Amino acid sequence: MKQSRLAGLPFFYGWVIVGLGVISTAFWMGIITSFSVFFVALTEEFHWSRGSTAGVQSVALLTYTAMAPIVGRLIDYHGPKKTILPGIVLLSVGLSLCSLVRSLLTFYIFYGILVAIGFTFVSIVSYSTILSYWFERKRGIASGIAVSGMGLGTFVLVPLCQYFINGYGWRFSYLCFGGLAFCILFPLSTLFLKHKPEDLGLQVDGVTVTGRRTIRQVHVRDKRWAGTAWTVSKAFKESRFWAFLAFCFLSMTGLYGLLIHEVRFLVDCGLGKMAAAYIVSLVGIISLFARIFWGWLSDRIGRENTVTAGTAFLSAAAIFLLLLGRSHETHAYIYLFAVAFGLGWAVMAPMFMAVAADMFQGRNFGSIYGVVEAVIGSGSAVGPWLAGFIYDKTGSYSAAFLYTAIVSLVSCLFVWIAGPGRVRRTRTVSAQESTRGGPA
Repeated sequence: MKQSRLAGLPFFYGWVIVGLGVISTAFWMGIITSFSVFFVALTEEFHWSRGSTAGVQSVALLTYTAMAPIVGRLIDYHGPKKTILPGIVLLSVGLSLCSLVRSLLTFYIFYGILVAIGFTFVSIVSYSTILSYWFERKRGIASGIAVSGMGLGTFVLVPLCQYFINGYGWRFSYLCFGGLAFCILFPLSTLFLKHKPEDLGLQVDGVTVTGRRTIRQVHVRDKRWAGTAWTVSKAFKESRFWAFLAFCFLSMTGLYGLLIHEVRFLVDCGLGKMAAAYIVSLVGIISLFARIFWGWLSDRIGRENTVTAGTAFLSAAAIFLLLLGRSHETHAYIYLFAVAFGLGWAVMAPMFMAVAADMFQGRNFGSIYGVVEAVIGSGSAVGPWLAGFIYDKTGSYSAAFLYTAIVSLVSCLFVWIAGPGRVRRTRTVSAQESTRGGPA
């Protein structure tokens, strides 16, 4: 194998790919979460119902659902650069066209279809597929850092959009959003995006000889499962794959109902629009660091334990605090909600990526993970519409947010049934044992 000059870098080039993942997922999640501030501006200007307006985000996520398997397959067979660069162009064009919206139908077309197709190419689908080639024993921490961009995007772009909406209007904000996406994502992806470490003469995880007494190593616990050349059709025949999909769908159905409607809820509670945007921003910055933490922790205590700690406790606690905040004048509970929700939300993305790769890594992983993201997108699409529908029928968000808490608790059961820890798990071994190949 020809050795690349990049092998002489003082760090593993895989971390450059992680850095690109941070920036790309920042735009992806920033676009999704900033919809909550555009939602307020659009409903006030056009007087559309909350259910029909939130439905635009639902259509966008359904579009994402349809596109995710396609994007994963394209990366498997054509590589990331030929796949992602055209997607960035489409994303930028779609966001710019949103500035021309005059009717709900055009908003559905420009945002619900064009923008949604574009942001699929810079989403977790693409980078989960790419990172599965670059990392194995450091998969959790690499995934956690890459998707920490989701928190960064929420932290930066939500208040930035609200600032531009307040000063220049929502049309100007969408136009700036499109230009910013192109000027940052396109040149960085062109210059630095690579497919596999072998293309640069490198090895997975940047493996080198270490002087440490102990290291962390991947331990394969189910050789039959790990040795299977997984395809989408084979995965669909396994009940454990269906359990994993159930975990993804349920957790995202509840989460996105809250994520898209939280600004509207906070404004209804008496917060100013900018203050509500800052609450969402606080959620984002907390989730940024929490995603790295959960990824690191999952490499040590396992994916199942990490999901349970993050989802079952923190997400449910966040809903309780939010509903308490509605009836208190000080808004102290709302800030506690931001902390709890940031922590609970953060566990999702790195665990989706790591669990899927632990169970189904291989040549066709992009296609398989595309199916996973399609299910995630389906749950994400149901959530905003359902929360808006419940509000329109009841005049309150309480039932919708309680639903979020319940499905968060139930979803945890399915990741245990899927059992990624029964396939492979990282553990600490001595350097000598690692050199010998370790126990089977």
